Amino acid sequence: MTPHDDGPTTRRQPDEVLLGFTLALRAAGVPVTQDRAQGFLAAAAELGAGDRRSTYLAGRATLCAGPDDLERYDQVFHAYFDARDGLPRPRPSQPPTTTPSLSQLPLDEGSGTGDEPGEDVLRAAASEVEVLRHRDVAALTAAEKHRVAGMFATLHPRPPRRRTARHQRWHRGQVDASRTLRASLRRMGEPADIAWRRRGTRPRRVVLLVDVSGSMSGYADALLRLAHRFTQAGGGTVETFTLGTRVTHVTRAMRLRDPERALVAAGETVPDWSGGTRLGETLRFFLDRWGQRGMARGAVVVVFSDGWERGDPTLLGEQMARLRRIAHRVVWVNPHRGKAGYEPVQQGVVAALPHCDDFVAGHSLATFAELVEVVSRA
Repeated sequence: MTPHDDGPTTRRQPDEVLLGFTLALRAAGVPVTQDRAQGFLAAAAELGAGDRRSTYLAGRATLCAGPDDLERYDQVFHAYFDARDGLPRPRPSQPPTTTPSLSQLPLDEGSGTGDEPGEDVLRAAASEVEVLRHRDVAALTAAEKHRVAGMFATLHPRPPRRRTARHQRWHRGQVDASRTLRASLRRMGEPADIAWRRRGTRPRRVVLLVDVSGSMSGYADALLRLAHRFTQAGGGTVETFTLGTRVTHVTRAMRLRDPERALVAAGETVPDWSGGTRLGETLRFFLDRWGQRGMARGAVVVVFSDGWERGDPTLLGEQMARLRRIAHRVVWVNPHRGKAGYEPVQQGVVAALPHCDDFVAGHSLATFAELVEVVSRA
């Protein structure tokens, strides 16, 4: 029995051990992100999670961001797994029948084969649904995209709130002198309970600008599904536009309750799918026609784009500054933001970043869930 065991028959989940190792790495200073942790699980399953060297190589390839992390990785790996009596040696090879899924791969803890009584055995692993949540939506197969489309129902956007000039009854806050006085008069001048009030709130408008140019074609379907979830939860406070070589208002299509019908209606409305990218010109057109007149004023504006700009990046920077002056908050969602090794060097991103309040990833269902929280807190 190792120091980490609760008893001689304890069985632990393998994802608990492997994810615990990623937490130990993070505590040691290695920048382990959520995507890298999920990549580690997938790589360990592919290489053979029951083999110590395979697990070591899987983590070294997926969890280390650069050469500076390799030494710390080795130290934490040996300290973590040696304290658990190590990972098992490879089992005798058997002819594989089918390629096992991640949730079927065994990971045994101990020094033997796992067949002896009293030996702690670890059975794998992360569920396929959880792995799919962290996969890049542009790299999914048709069947996987169909499954992810059904998983969008698990997202529950909440519209951000803004304070209004009107007050409402509340159990604390400011003294409502008028209501307190009226209650006292109804009691013939006798003292009454003090009434309280606070400023009321109402949903803040959310404006979604979705880049549907050629470089974003792999993400356009998922982003419009996300826009549909925002629209259905927003109660009429969400406006959606597509950006390409022109600006198209697709809010009416997004208001259809069925997501498949909504995407078909949007596809029939948008004339410039997979075209060029002129973010500066389209953003200026949006602000001239809709934004400056009030749609973007005081709103949370979310721009979905990878920042590839065929036009003048200086114009994009000017229009982003203009947008920032009238919007409550500007969020830029880049599908490459959460990928290993990404640097914001595109001209469009460089021009836009100084005028953004948040710069977040947007390539998987997990990052979409994080974006939902960013918008709800805006």
